[in-house]
Amino acid sequence: MKVFEIIPFDSAYSKNFYDLNIEWLKTYFFVEPFDDEVLSKPEIYIINKGGYIFFGKFDDIILGTVALMPTKDPLVFELTKMAVLPHQRGQKIGQQLLQYCIDFAKANSFKSLILYSATKLENAIYIYKKFGFIELELEKDSPYKRSDIKMELTL
Repeated sequence: MKVFEIIPFDSAYSKNFYDLNIEWLKTYFFVEPFDDEVLSKPEIYIINKGGYIFFGKFDDIILGTVALMPTKDPLVFELTKMAVLPHQRGQKIGQQLLQYCIDFAKANSFKSLILYSATKLENAIYIYKKFGFIELELEKDSPYKRSDIKMELTL
């Protein structure tokens, strides 16, 4: 029986991580040089720094991905690099990945999850609020040029 599952990072899926995120960036924004660098080397920039990457998988097909990146506070992680195959959007895969990250964060006693987004992504902002994220003041030196909103979920 075919079943949707969320799996941890495996280098065999590094290309999926890259392709999903690059497609999403090109569709909604643009690819910044740092994006390309991080996305092409997820083990160096995310996994080896204490972060996590998860994949939504159905049968043998990777449908989506998300990452939790460490911040200066060891109990606060940034929810980032969430992307879903274009023809699978609207199927709640992103919401399942988001819920998985929240459950994972709680199970690992994280204090909170933060994220950076853009208010033009109205559906995403609605979902984040639905899951309990609240808006914070965006710092002037935000890590992403495309971001105009910062949100946090206290666990």
